[in-house]
Amino acid sequence: MRILSGMRPTGHLHIGNLVGALDNWVKLQEGNETYFFVADWHMLTTGYKDTSTLSQMTKVLVIEYLSAGIDPQKSVIFVQSAIKGHAELFLILSMIAPLGRLERIPTYKEQLRELSDREITTFGFLGYPVLMASDILIYDADGVPVGEDQTYHLEFTREIAEKFNSLYGETLKIPKALFSPVPKLLGTDGRKMSKSYGNVINIDSNLKELKDKIMPMPTDPARIHRYDPGTPEKCNVWHYHLAFNTPKEKLDYIHEGCTKATIGCIECKKILIESMANKLGPIWEKIAYYKAHENEVEEIINDGNEKAKKSAEETMKRVRRAINLSF
Repeated sequence: MRILSGMRPTGHLHIGNLVGALDNWVKLQEGNETYFFVADWHMLTTGYKDTSTLSQMTKVLVIEYLSAGIDPQKSVIFVQSAIKGHAELFLILSMIAPLGRLERIPTYKEQLRELSDREITTFGFLGYPVLMASDILIYDADGVPVGEDQTYHLEFTREIAEKFNSLYGETLKIPKALFSPVPKLLGTDGRKMSKSYGNVINIDSNLKELKDKIMPMPTDPARIHRYDPGTPEKCNVWHYHLAFNTPKEKLDYIHEGCTKATIGCIECKKILIESMANKLGPIWEKIAYYKAHENEVEEIINDGNEKAKKSAEETMKRVRRAINLSF
C-alpha cells in the first residue's frame, strides 16, 4: 500500500504525537510505500500572523520524525510547500468543492469556537479540507492513518475525488482510512493534552524535565492518603504506564499495590519515569545527533522533496489531461 500522512510545524512534538501517530507510522513503513510530510502550508490556515519560526520549526519537525524512527531509506520525508503541485491541485479541486459542504464539516465550527481569539474567518481556513484532499490525492495514496478528529476530512477527500472522477473520468485514486488502536493520553494535569494548556511532555526533553512533569501528576482522587486503596483504571498515571509499555510484572505489581494500598503514588510514578526514559532515551540521543548534523537533515529533506515531486507530477499530468488543460 502507498500510505501518506503529515503534521503541521506548530511546535515541538509531544508524547501524545508519539504514541498516537509516530509509533504507528514507524510500523506502517515496514512493507508499505510511505510518504510523511511537514504540512507547512496548513500551519498558515490558523497561524498566518506570525511565521517567524516556520522555517526553523519545519526542520525541527523533520528531526523529530527521524528521531522517532521514520527511516529515510524506507519512507519519503518531504515538505509540503516544496511541492507546488499541492497548490495546483488545491486550486482545481476548489472549483468543484461545495461551499455548504465545507461549512458543515464539524471541525470547522469547532475550531472557530476554540480559536475565537484569532482571526481565522478566511478562505484559507474554510478551504483547509480541500488542501488536505490535494495532499492525499496527489500521491495516489491507498491509505491514510487518521484519528477521530480527521475522519470528516478524509470522507470529504473521498467525496471530492469521486466527484472529480464522475465529471472527468477515472483519474484520482479513492483513499481509505487506516484506523489503529492507539493510547489516548490526557495531559499531565488530567485535561485534554494541549500545548496551549502547558500539560504536554515534548519528545525533545530530558530526564529532569520528565521527572518535573510526572511527579506532580494528579492520581486517583480516592487515594488521598498513602493507606487509601485506589483504582488504577481511574488514574491518568496508569494509562501512561500502558502507553509506555511498562513490563507486565511491574504492571501487576502496581495494580495490586494500588488497589490494596501497599504502594504509594510516588513509587508508581518512579516506575513510570523509568519506562518512559527507556522509550524516550534513544529518541533524545537521535535528536542530539541530528541537531549536530543539520546538513544531513537538509540532504534528507531535499532527497525526499525530489521523490515527492516526481510522484506528484505524475498525478498532475493525469489531472491536466482529464480537464483538458493544454499546457
